[in-house]
Amino acid sequence: MSIQPISLHQALASFDALWSPRVVTRVNDYDVRVAKVEGEHIWHAHDDTDEFFLVLDGELRLSLREPGGERTVLLPRGSVFTVPAGTEHRPYTPSGAAILMFEPTGTPTVGDRHDEIPAHVDATTGHALDLEGRDGGA
Repeated sequence: MSIQPISLHQALASFDALWSPRVVTRVNDYDVRVAKVEGEHIWHAHDDTDEFFLVLDGELRLSLREPGGERTVLLPRGSVFTVPAGTEHRPYTPSGAAILMFEPTGTPTVGDRHDEIPAHVDATTGHALDLEGRDGGA
């Protein structure tokens, strides 16, 4: 963990890969992750933890499967939303977005239950942030 301030702009500029979050810092037992996203993720659920989203740039949509049916939450830049533990959800954005997520360290990006993982989705628990040079990928 860095003892210096971290620019989220610089963190996001340090990589190009979509749906492949970088761990910016840790707070107690939680990761603070940033990601660039575009298109669709997969339907998935985190059985034992909530998932917090903050939209830094662009617009994110979260489809949710809830007891009352399916709905979509629209998150414009600056908006936050927490997906409750156990709720199936699918993030997507037709025009791209930059997001910040807050979740327990070691939480997989594809949850505990998920659809088949396509090639454009990185199944990870987060990558280390490389501010020394652009890593360009995973």
